[in-house]
Amino acid sequence: MTRIVSNADLIAHAADSVAAAIGTRKPTVAIVLGSGLGKLADQIENAVRIGYGDIPGFHVPTVQGHKGELVVGSLAGVQVIAQSGRFHMYEGHAATDSVLPIRVFAALGVKTLIVTNAAGGIRRSFRPGTLMLISDHINLTGRNPLEGAVLPGETRFPDMTVAYDAELRALARRVAAEQGNTLDEGVYCALLGPTYETPAEVRMLERLGADAVGMSTAPEVIVARARGMRCLGISTITNAAAGTSSGVLNHAEVMDVANQVTEKLGRLIIGIISGAASGGT
Repeated sequence: MTRIVSNADLIAHAADSVAAAIGTRKPTVAIVLGSGLGKLADQIENAVRIGYGDIPGFHVPTVQGHKGELVVGSLAGVQVIAQSGRFHMYEGHAATDSVLPIRVFAALGVKTLIVTNAAGGIRRSFRPGTLMLISDHINLTGRNPLEGAVLPGETRFPDMTVAYDAELRALARRVAAEQGNTLDEGVYCALLGPTYETPAEVRMLERLGADAVGMSTAPEVIVARARGMRCLGISTITNAAAGTSSGVLNHAEVMDVANQVTEKLGRLIIGIISGAASGGT
């Protein structure tokens, strides 16, 4: 049995495990699929599926809508690796654990990261089912996955001025328009969770400039940027944030709306991957 003595060893061991499972496949794009959005993984061709329980350091998700597997194969003619489900910090995992998949993707040679999530809409014009292109984020989780020793291949102080790649965002807007869809753009705020926000917290976030709120994504993008990866983020607005409507919040509603939008989101992501591969960025 391989003895794991550091985070760097764990990343290398996990990456070796995935590489052995996928053989000659060389994914260049990684897609993180949030709550209820895992159906896109079913469209990946010639797929190899690896359960999280078979990868060193990976945790099996406990949240409904997060399947817990990596899916590697071809999408729009591009070799991709899809992370079907997250393991969140609110489940009791350290920040470094929650971003282990991103570090493994980088070790496998992935250059582009597409992150998706289900989010609450703070902007008053957002309705359930809105797709929001993330232009920037606010990390209020209280955690930073770069804390501690600098890992090989990462920079101590990554620039986050344009954390979400401007060319990929422009491509996403073009693809959405070609598909006859509207793609709003806004700022995503990450909180630790697992509680939904109070109306007072939502009013605070609105004043801070947030357009949507969720419990993921920001730590993943921080690590991806530290590894030099290009990032694109898309939020599915599954509900109005607390206090912006008369309804109450529950995870079943989040799942229901995410399932309704997953086909449209899937077409958008496929179009983006295809466009980027053909030199559209």
